[in-house]
Amino acid sequence: MGSRTLIMIAMAGVFAVLAVLAGRVWLDRQAAARLSALAPATPVETTTIVVAAKPLRFGTEITGRNVREIRWPTEALPDGAFAKVEDLLGAAPRVVLAGLEKNEPVLSTKITGPGARATLSAVIDPNMRAVTVSVNDVKGVGGFVLPGDRVDVVMTRQFDAADAYSEIVLQNLKVLAVDQFADDRQSAPIVVKAVTLEVSAEQAQRLTLAGSVGMLSLALRAAGQTGYADVARISESELGAGGAAPAERGGTAPGRVSLTVGVIRAGERIDYLVPGTRAATGHRQPKLANPAPPAPAAAPAGPGTPPPLPISEAPAPAAPRG
Repeated sequence: MGSRTLIMIAMAGVFAVLAVLAGRVWLDRQAAARLSALAPATPVETTTIVVAAKPLRFGTEITGRNVREIRWPTEALPDGAFAKVEDLLGAAPRVVLAGLEKNEPVLSTKITGPGARATLSAVIDPNMRAVTVSVNDVKGVGGFVLPGDRVDVVMTRQFDAADAYSEIVLQNLKVLAVDQFADDRQSAPIVVKAVTLEVSAEQAQRLTLAGSVGMLSLALRAAGQTGYADVARISESELGAGGAAPAERGGTAPGRVSLTVGVIRAGERIDYLVPGTRAATGHRQPKLANPAPPAPAAAPAGPGTPPPLPISEAPAPAAPRG
C-alpha cells in the first residue's frame, strides 16, 4: 500500500470518530430536553371562586343551581369575587345587574346587594341620571340601539314652513335601557317606543327642554367611539348647498337676531326690540318672528303741529348734548 492510501485511511478514521462524538452529544442534549419537559411543573397556588354555571341575564335571581365553584389562580383573583357559593347566596337572594356568560366570575359589581331588586337605579353610575326619550322605528335607528350602546341626540325644530333647523344637542350618551329591557347582552334588534339614556343633571335639563321644543332623534355611534365632534347647526336653507358652510357660500350664518322697530306716537319716536331671523345666505331680509305692537291712534294735530312721519322716515333719536 502506498503512503497516500494510508493517509486517506487515517483521515477517514478521524472523521468517523468525530461524527460519532458529535452524534452522542446531540443525543444527550435531546434526552435532557425530553426529561426536563416530563418533569413536573412548579405548582401554582389556587383558590376557589364562584362562576356562572350557565348564561345569566339582567334580572335573573342567583341560586345554587346557576352558579358553581372552580379553582382559580390566587395571584389572578379579580376584585369583588366570591370564594364560596354560601358567601354569594347568604340569607337574602341577589339579582344579576350585568349579563354573565358561562364560567364568568360572579363579581359584586355585577349583582345587587342582599335582598335588593334589579332596578335601573342600581346600574346608574354615581352622580348620573336616567332620562327617557320617545322614539320610533326611524328615530330609534331601526331598533338597532341596544342597552350599552352610545348615541348622539339630534334635535329638529321647525318654526314655520320655511324656517327649520337641526342640531346635535348631546353627544356620547350611554343607553341604559330600551323600553323595559336593560340587558346589556341583548344582540337582536328591538323596535321600541322609548329609550332611556344616562345623563348628568345638566344634560337631563337640556334633554328635557330639547324634547319639549323640538323633535328628537338618535344617532348610533360606532363601537368604541367616544370622541366629541364640533358640529354646526344645519338650517333648511342649507339643505341644497351640498354641505358647504355659510361662509364658503359668501353669506352669513343663520340665527335669531333682534331688530329695532321705531314707532311714532304724537310726534315722539319710541323704539322696540323685536326678535327676527337672519337668513343663512345673506341675500334675504331678516324676517320678523312676531309683528310689532300696533301703535295707538295719534292725537289730533293742533295748530302748528307737523304731521307724524311714517316709520320708514322716522329720524333716529338725537344724542344728548354734553
